Amino acid sequence: MDRFLFLTFGGLSTGAVYAAFALALVLIWRAARVVNFAQGAMAVATAYVGYAVASATGSYWVGLGAAVLAGLLLGALVERVLMRFVGHANPLNEVIVALGLVLLIQAVLGMVFGNGYRPAPAPFDTDALTLGGIAALSPYDLWVLGAVLVVVVLLALLFTRTPIGLRMRAAAFAPEVSRLLGVDVGRMLTLGWALAAAVGALAGMLVVPTGLGLHPHAMDLVFVVAFTAAVVGGLDSPAGAVVGGLLVGLILSYVTGYLGPDTTPLAVLVLLLAVLLVRPGGLFSSARARHV
Repeated sequence: MDRFLFLTFGGLSTGAVYAAFALALVLIWRAARVVNFAQGAMAVATAYVGYAVASATGSYWVGLGAAVLAGLLLGALVERVLMRFVGHANPLNEVIVALGLVLLIQAVLGMVFGNGYRPAPAPFDTDALTLGGIAALSPYDLWVLGAVLVVVVLLALLFTRTPIGLRMRAAAFAPEVSRLLGVDVGRMLTLGWALAAAVGALAGMLVVPTGLGLHPHAMDLVFVVAFTAAVVGGLDSPAGAVVGGLLVGLILSYVTGYLGPDTTPLAVLVLLLAVLLVRPGGLFSSARARHV
């Protein structure tokens, strides 16, 4: 029982990071109907910026702010100078461009920072606290869960309580009608990419100190797992991305703890196939919205 609780706490913490990454994928999907396969590489690039600033200033929090700001700028830049000019006649066009962007970012990072692992210290202790003799969450796990919760609440308020959020939703679901009503759809699209990249940057800064280290390929497997979480929850559903991230984090924690870490990639593949076969739109998909 103690081991089960320990794995549950660990799965919740890891799943929160997957949820943040999945949320970034959902934001871009809702805004542009594009699965951003470059999300992981973009997050690594912003994490390099964050830790470079943290190293220069001696403050993790200044570095975290720099990483999020870099994410905002990088997301807007990618949309403005690259994705906006990709033809939409074939859905594979965006996928191919995104994969090319991954190779470009990883090559540039390798040339600038090198391909070796760099240490990425955490701002809080990563040793688990004990409750009743049971190892539970560490202070860093609590920080991760709290940060992701704040992001989810802020995004929910943005999309439901603010005029800019309502314009973004309208531009995503009915761009032609939105243009007729005076909404600047292009600007809303840029904002969507910027927000998604900022959330991805935050997720990158949260996951790098958990043992991954900092190197150009640090987010490759994290992106695959986060994509699985987004599919499990439903690419159209921000709430589904959060639930999917936590669910995937728990499942992988149990699989790793009871069957060994070598089975983790297989567990991700089995989960992804199971969801696609049983409920292709994800657990939180809306059948009516998908037919519009």
